Amino acid sequence: MEGNGRVVRQDELLHWQEPSAQGGAHSRAYTVLSSRRGQQIAATLGLGDATGAPACLGCHTTDVPAGQRGARFQISDGIGCETCHGASSGWIASHYAVPATHASNVAQGLTPLENPVVRASVCLDCHFGSNQPGHFVTHRMMAAGHPRISFELDLFSALQQHHDEDTDYVARKGKTDSVRLWAVGQAEAVQRSLGLFAQPGFSMQGIFPEFYFFDCHSCHRQIYDKAERTLTFQVNPGRPIPFATPPYNDENIIMLSAVARVLAPGQASAFDRASRDFHAAMGVGRAQSVTAAGRLNVAAGALSRAMARGGYSADTAFTVIGTVAGNAIAPRFTDYEGSVQAVMAVDTLLNALVRQGRITVGAAAGIRAHVNRAYSAVRHPNEYDPASFRAALGEAARNIEVLR
Repeated sequence: MEGNGRVVRQDELLHWQEPSAQGGAHSRAYTVLSSRRGQQIAATLGLGDATGAPACLGCHTTDVPAGQRGARFQISDGIGCETCHGASSGWIASHYAVPATHASNVAQGLTPLENPVVRASVCLDCHFGSNQPGHFVTHRMMAAGHPRISFELDLFSALQQHHDEDTDYVARKGKTDSVRLWAVGQAEAVQRSLGLFAQPGFSMQGIFPEFYFFDCHSCHRQIYDKAERTLTFQVNPGRPIPFATPPYNDENIIMLSAVARVLAPGQASAFDRASRDFHAAMGVGRAQSVTAAGRLNVAAGALSRAMARGGYSADTAFTVIGTVAGNAIAPRFTDYEGSVQAVMAVDTLLNALVRQGRITVGAAAGIRAHVNRAYSAVRHPNEYDPASFRAALGEAARNIEVLR
């Protein structure tokens, strides 16, 4: 019940189960299936009881075949330890012992979550989707009431962290670089999205495309019928698509474009060209779109490897924040999803500067009001205004730059 372990606290289970905190969200994942909203979604889709529906269990539980379940397995545990840390039969009995090493635990099957590419892959399975059963949130599910899917690796990691990064952790696994984690997460999210889009079983629903991949608010806008037309969208310089074509949700593509300009400038132009070609192909046809998605996927993979290698300095987070809100990237914030991703990025990178000791907690708190104004600009999707958001984001970035 107390964090008094010699090597690790050994109260991680209590943090995972904490009913009132964000850190307890994984343990509550199964319970929400029996909530009123969960029951409504399942009933609308004809899934029966949500607590037994395969389409739900893949991401709301550690849903493994019956033959792999131990004697104390309980599906009501929700997202248990092994969903993220890997099947534990090889390492559970020894991983906490003083003679054990991280390398020996990994050799016995422990998932090396300190590797940002590995961690992103594990998280993306549920927080973006995969080709595993029950791991994909369709447009039909969202229409029935499922929350919109959005992903940001460093922020999600911070909310779910159950351990301390003390000297022992650093000695065994290395110190976490939040900027690296964020950047790799963006690249891996782009790859996951494009990889699923290229598979017909995920990208099409009958004669319609699977709208999960598209920007929600390009269609879900108010409709006006009056004498003078009212355009409810802005032209996006990163998307050369025909007028009135629903755009692909490029929130992670925009972020990856921004960080590439800072950390991999030699590859940034090629990635941007591949991105524009992909958007253009979406207005041509399915075959052309899949081909272009493959090229963009390759470019994103190259950036992921570059981000994972490092090359980060004390000023990297400052520079990326300035780039996200700068003249080259900010005009691409014409839609709600991309804008939400941008303000999460700025907040994540600001917190990284605090953890690095680059700025003080007090200094960060002193400009919190400016970051909160950017959050306010995306608080209500139906009230989102691109120009107001870009102004708020720019103000936040300028105040962060002063701290440099």
